[in-house]
Amino acid sequence: MENKINFKEFGTGEPVVILHGLLGMLDNWQTFARKLSENYRVYTIDLRNHGRSFHSPEMSYALMAEDLNSFLIAREVNRTHLLGHSMGGKVAMQFALKYPEKVDKLLVADIAPHSYPGGHEAIIEALLSAKPREAEERADIENHLLKFIPSRKIVLFLMKNLSRSKQGGFQWKANIPYIAKNYKHILAGIESDKKFRGNTLFLKGENSDYITEKSETSIKNYFPQSKIVEIPKAGHWIHAEAQEATLEATRNFLRKK
Repeated sequence: MENKINFKEFGTGEPVVILHGLLGMLDNWQTFARKLSENYRVYTIDLRNHGRSFHSPEMSYALMAEDLNSFLIAREVNRTHLLGHSMGGKVAMQFALKYPEKVDKLLVADIAPHSYPGGHEAIIEALLSAKPREAEERADIENHLLKFIPSRKIVLFLMKNLSRSKQGGFQWKANIPYIAKNYKHILAGIESDKKFRGNTLFLKGENSDYITEKSETSIKNYFPQSKIVEIPKAGHWIHAEAQEATLEATRNFLRKK
């Protein structure tokens, strides 16, 4: 049975594929994608164990890069621009290193190729301890998460993963147990003995610490033709916190010959 990748398609022109971050989904990028689709054919996809895409007990950047390759083959897309945010950025990097002939321009939003120490453990524990099927109202789950996660903004982001269950109550769209099991693989760095020599742009949130001066060594090692552009007044979620600036930087990069 084919592993189903959920996606949406907007516009016409040169293809651009957008990959979301950890515990996100394609809907997080829908407004951005619609605006970008004024000049491009934009695909947003749900990565495995996220959104409405297939669930799998295995999850790594090598596997998700192969998922992307299968998606492109099925859509008969031979070459594309890639834009990946956070975890999706690592998928995009891994794919570009494995299949450089299939990538025109690579955009990586607020992530570097190296490993990271963590930081989502409390969020994952809160999601695992929630009992959505027993909840009568969405507010019941929201209040539960707020006991563990002090940021209401993060809780509202996570609540987008919640949907009504046909059996009653609610359910998570993302496969939280599999994501928890594979969290160490999500924190891992990209692995490749190759370099991607195509045009590459890293977008860094001004208020984010995901890309540091130390990150630049790792970035240049894999992506020697890369540049880093800082998005003012943005944290890690640059597409939500500074959408117009992120959109402008993306358009300018894609437009350049």
